Amino acid sequence: MNYFLKVSPLRILDKSSSKSLGRGNLGVLMARAGVGKTACLVHIAFDKLFRNEKLIHVALEDMPEKVTSYYDVIFSDLIKVLEKEDDSSHRMILERNRMILSYMKHSFEISRLRENLNNLINKVAFRPDAIIVDGLDFENTERSVFEGFQELASEFQVEIWFSALTHRHNKEVNERGIPYPCSTVDDLMSIIVQLEPDQSGVFIKMLKDHDFEVRPDASVRLDPNTFLVIE
Repeated sequence: MNYFLKVSPLRILDKSSSKSLGRGNLGVLMARAGVGKTACLVHIAFDKLFRNEKLIHVALEDMPEKVTSYYDVIFSDLIKVLEKEDDSSHRMILERNRMILSYMKHSFEISRLRENLNNLINKVAFRPDAIIVDGLDFENTERSVFEGFQELASEFQVEIWFSALTHRHNKEVNERGIPYPCSTVDDLMSIIVQLEPDQSGVFIKMLKDHDFEVRPDASVRLDPNTFLVIE
């Protein structure tokens, strides 16, 4: 699926200092409701999976079946858009390299995730390269939880991606230019990107690039229907 990697939203990282988020680091994708946050997050997952990296999708709001269905729908749409055959080998890559962990009804705790990760590594030899965390409420999550994720990222040498919901009515931005609700935990994040729609499409813009100044041209235009890069 090299053709997908050429149009993946993670092409934004080509404009970063290290060209990646990197093991042991946290990254976050920010967007308003309805802009395409979850679809873009799944594309980030595809980017990892099609590089033959192992990925764990942590779902805090949905059951595993719903998450799997969402991956399947987006993958089918991706195949149509790229005009490729639905090769079963590609789906096998997805299934072999991905695990879904669901924590419903506020059952999520860092200690539970650590235990689950150890079980996957020690009992089924599944050692993740990346973790996607979908559904974390940045507004109502204590800083200590993000610090716990930072410890996990370092301990297991994985990169962890979050999605964060922004609000049209809240224009709060901290002194480093990071919008609410990530403005109080941005020091724990190595990469921060934001989806912003306008008349010509949707742009994914870099707001934080590790400890380096963000390049003025650090944005990529995405198709508003597929969330793939438009050259």
